[in-house]
Amino acid sequence: MLLLDTCTLLWLASDQKKLSHAAKKAIVQRPGSLFVSSISAFEIAIKSRSGKIVLPLPPVDWYNEALDFHCIHEIPVSGVIAAASVELPLLHNDPCDRIIIATAQLNSMKIVTGDSVIREYAQTVVIW
Repeated sequence: MLLLDTCTLLWLASDQKKLSHAAKKAIVQRPGSLFVSSISAFEIAIKSRSGKIVLPLPPVDWYNEALDFHCIHEIPVSGVIAAASVELPLLHNDPCDRIIIATAQLNSMKIVTGDSVIREYAQTVVIW
């Protein structure tokens, strides 16, 4: 089971040239076993609203279509995940990424991400 970080989801859906060879290979080899944290919807909406990304649809529609098209399952941010994200070492300042890390750890998942800081977390396996 693979957990895609927000940038990986964005690139998978709109610019696959930005994905590493290893990331593309892992994604293709695990159809039906791809997941995202619901925090990615929040991040995408924030980036869209602030003008950091331009989407062809409203963020909620883009997100739902991307998940449907790529057969990606969503993992909701539970209270347990939220609390676990705060207990992580303070290596990463981004609370959304900390939620993604906690989600992966609690669900024994590998994270597909180009974020090098995420690699520094013990018990976190990164594919990139």
